[in-house]
Amino acid sequence: MRYAYGISAALLLAGGAATLSGVGIAGAQVAANDSQAMRAAAPRAGAPMSFADLTEQLQPAVVNISTTQRVRVSNNPFAGTPFGGLFGNRRGGDNNNGTRTRQAQSLGSGFIISADGYIVTNNHVVAPGNRNATIESITVIMPDRTEYDATLVGRDPASDIAVLKINADRDLPFVEFGDSETARVGDWVIAIGNPFGLGGTVTTGILSAIHRNTGQGGAYDRFLQTDASINRGNSGGPMFDLNGNVIGINNAIISPTGGNVGIGFAIPAEVAVPIVNTLRKGEEVERGYLGVQISPLTEDLADSLGLEKNRGEFIQSVVDGEAAEKAGIQAGDVIVMVNGRDVTPDQTLSFLVANLPVGTKVPIELLRDGKRVKVNATLGRRPSEEELASNFDPDAEDAMGADEDGDSAQATADALGLSVVELTPAIARQIGVSASQKGVVVSSVDPNSDAAQKGIRRGFLITSVNRRPVNSAPDLDKAIGSAKRANREAVLLQIKRGGRDPQFLAVRLNEN
Repeated sequence: MRYAYGISAALLLAGGAATLSGVGIAGAQVAANDSQAMRAAAPRAGAPMSFADLTEQLQPAVVNISTTQRVRVSNNPFAGTPFGGLFGNRRGGDNNNGTRTRQAQSLGSGFIISADGYIVTNNHVVAPGNRNATIESITVIMPDRTEYDATLVGRDPASDIAVLKINADRDLPFVEFGDSETARVGDWVIAIGNPFGLGGTVTTGILSAIHRNTGQGGAYDRFLQTDASINRGNSGGPMFDLNGNVIGINNAIISPTGGNVGIGFAIPAEVAVPIVNTLRKGEEVERGYLGVQISPLTEDLADSLGLEKNRGEFIQSVVDGEAAEKAGIQAGDVIVMVNGRDVTPDQTLSFLVANLPVGTKVPIELLRDGKRVKVNATLGRRPSEEELASNFDPDAEDAMGADEDGDSAQATADALGLSVVELTPAIARQIGVSASQKGVVVSSVDPNSDAAQKGIRRGFLITSVNRRPVNSAPDLDKAIGSAKRANREAVLLQIKRGGRDPQFLAVRLNEN
């Protein structure tokens, strides 16, 4: 079971104490728990007193999945440390180069989608546990404990979906996907799976949220959330509606303890079905790709631009030669609509673009310097997750320069908590930028400032403020003054660290 730890406190606390009012049946404003409205919204007659009949029908199609893995481990207890070479294998002729192998197993769940034995599960259920591991075998265990060797038909790490195939001498029980787009918060759901290796286990709950963005990023950070008990081993199992249709694939939980706390996530059927169909045919999943690095439009970032927050996504940089550059999209733009659909926290730019076919020509609306601009982009093919991760490394070590004498305007120090010096050839060499680069260099940072909290360090280069070039400390002061006169509470800095691509960062102004 995957864990989604990187979720904000606001998300965890969403739906806390609040007073609600709604629109009554006739359109009049009434309390949400008005008796007449409640009678109209009450569960329909026949809501289950028991899930036993439905479970009996569905459970035969839900399977347990076990993998056997071979993991290479080092014989050297100091491997990966500066002392590794001193205590390595002295025999020299060891064919394993100082390593040995051990066997490992993983457990998960899945469900049969055809009588001839195609099975859907999570990719992480059947993927190696780490880069030193290889999968030796995959076993599917039926509810009657019959075991089958399974073949991996296809996997898609980006969506965490995999398809397996088993061969049986009989038609197998199977289930079908339903329509997750019609699911509503409050609907009953049933989860069946293999928690903690206990075998077929049934839990029930309701849909707590739909289109849930967990803050993990990526093209498929869009889940059904449920309070049905989901634990380790439930991964890859089905989430059913009361019609017995699969509306989700159980995938991850949020938990400070490692066990169920009532916050589980499932991949919606609307996302899963086209991917499953592609993998089942033995084909590779291709996704649309714009070629941009993006940031959500946070409160600080929105305020620095004078825009409404949570509407659109900010373009940090544009990949050379890809669709965005060819369409004229620039770093600093805010994309607000793709193919007629708004870009929001629940409907992210990554999700909208990745779910369009490669080669699709899509209209895009963006904001640039406060003006709405329309462009058309022909989508390329999205690289693998490994390739994307290698392009952008937010954890790279910061380039740090030495102190240099220079004048730093007091206004900047007061407003941002930064002292800056002008870029000289000597400083350019020290901080790892081109001698032709323009900007001002951060020489010191107030540790109590928002700039420090946002990660700005000594040696960073500021190249623009609110998308206006900065070549000197007075330029920076002037830009800050303009922001204050416009009643902005933050400014948008473009920062460059060493040889890395520039990045935009919204920094709040100190109150004077």
